[in-house]
Amino acid sequence: MNILWIEDFGGNLPAGRNILNQMFGELLGFDAWDNDLFSLNTKPSDLNEFCTQQKSLHTLYLCRNYFDFAEFKKNHTILNEIDAVIIDVRLDNGEHVDLEKDIPAPYTDKSKFHENGGFYIFNDLIHLGVPAEIMCFMTGEKNSIDDFKEKCSSIYIPEVKAFEKKDPEYENLRIWIKNQESDYIKLRRGIIEGCQHIVELIQEKKLVSDSLRFNDFISEPEKQVSIEDMRDYVEVLEKFLPLREPSNKAAMYKLFIRTIAHEWEAADPKKIKGLAWIMKNTRNWIVHNPTLFNELDEKTLAYLFIINIRLMFDIDEAVQRYEKMLLNLFVEDAVSEIDFKTKTVNKLIPFSKAYLELKNLVLDERRDKSQKINVQDGFYFNELANNIQQSNSSFRNDKPLFTKLLYQMFWLTTSNPYVDTGYKRNLLEIKFWDFKYPEKTYFFEVARHIYNRSFP
Repeated sequence: MNILWIEDFGGNLPAGRNILNQMFGELLGFDAWDNDLFSLNTKPSDLNEFCTQQKSLHTLYLCRNYFDFAEFKKNHTILNEIDAVIIDVRLDNGEHVDLEKDIPAPYTDKSKFHENGGFYIFNDLIHLGVPAEIMCFMTGEKNSIDDFKEKCSSIYIPEVKAFEKKDPEYENLRIWIKNQESDYIKLRRGIIEGCQHIVELIQEKKLVSDSLRFNDFISEPEKQVSIEDMRDYVEVLEKFLPLREPSNKAAMYKLFIRTIAHEWEAADPKKIKGLAWIMKNTRNWIVHNPTLFNELDEKTLAYLFIINIRLMFDIDEAVQRYEKMLLNLFVEDAVSEIDFKTKTVNKLIPFSKAYLELKNLVLDERRDKSQKINVQDGFYFNELANNIQQSNSSFRNDKPLFTKLLYQMFWLTTSNPYVDTGYKRNLLEIKFWDFKYPEKTYFFEVARHIYNRSFP
């Protein structure tokens, strides 16, 4: 989560480790914060740099006054880069405020403007499109907040959350911050960070047209994509989810999946292999049976986004920061590293059970002649799943089933089945190639996070 913090450290508020822990201690530990090396009062950018140094999934941006905020607004796309805002009302601490500098027209009383600078910034953010519910005031001037609330009420403006700068209130502020980090915000932030990461790699020439993995799945030269095409693609995805959580979230999620899967229309089934079947099938299913995606949740979007970006771009095998953000959605269901290694070493992953459940479902449908069901048999897992979608089976509309199958394809397309006759010619047994998930950091982390969703 990215937080914009407007604070001038007036009124004897200490600009150090104590206030950071009181306000943000549940997001990030500040034991490594050195007051001799970092000073919020003189160099606010140190806070952002500290978050980077600690490899935190959260980022804190500090502005001490109106002029800091104006500079921040000029250099950042606020609607895409901020998830919550905490604002001090009084921003006239003379140590770092140049009271001689120009202020926005038509205001003329510079002293009064900075005294109420937080209110100006709040209204400015509202005009930019930042929802009031993701902003709060944190101030030592309780009377000014009470006066502000009264004025809002008199002109029918919804009340804005406010906290006092005192010990009992810091806990309430931390609760408010925690509540801002919804699954929607985690998903949105991870997607935005992922898209920005790809753009940065393109700008640095670390991703070029010749190294696009997506073209490996395309046969026809005229359908090949360029790095410019893919930059446009991720820039569309970056701006897709709005800052305000939409009331029609399910419809927007379905449209998002249709957007990221659209490119896979160009992929040749003869060249598809491995995890690419997840996206190729997703594209086919959302086009031919869109109701299947009517009830998507944040976890499934995060999963498909991670898989899709990995398939399209040649990225380092290490888990990327945006992937950690998105996998954090699965943290309550994730298998521990030790337990997952035990499962892989002892071959406890239930490939056979998942495969046979789907295989038997197809075979049972084929045997039911009375229903005249036209589902075709198949051998590979993704083929069996797709055959149900291409049939008139009632199971083709089973949303929980096909959500589970999309997760299971992660396992069953990387550990393909094969027929083993062993020493008995008349006995056929389906076995699975052993994919060594722990050998690749990226595969290992995705696998252990989605395990319980794949094999409930």
